[in-house]
Amino acid sequence: MSTKQLGDAAEDRALAHLTAHGLRLLARNYRTPGRGGGEIDLVMRDRDGTVVFVEVRKRAHRAFGGAAASVGALKQRRIVFAARHYLLALREPPPCRFDVISMEGGGIQWMRAAFDAG
Repeated sequence: MSTKQLGDAAEDRALAHLTAHGLRLLARNYRTPGRGGGEIDLVMRDRDGTVVFVEVRKRAHRAFGGAAASVGALKQRRIVFAARHYLLALREPPPCRFDVISMEGGGIQWMRAAFDAG
């Protein structure tokens, strides 16, 4: 499998996990226009109306801190930038949060409110 195919498969698995927990897909692979922007793997809506911006990370093993640790400050800034762009299209911005789905060695972990927009 190519890296793209592996990433798509991880996103499919994360999407299935989130929808099984009652979230609804709003957008997949949302990108800001132009260079230097950001991308959000999954944009979901939780049952309470919260818009959830989800970063999906898959690693074969925990070396170098594992999947969750790979969502560093620069990646967080790009996700927040893309989220702000996404929210501009809405008439009234709903509550939102930033979650991370990490996958390692066949396991899946959902970290709600993994980081802030601050």
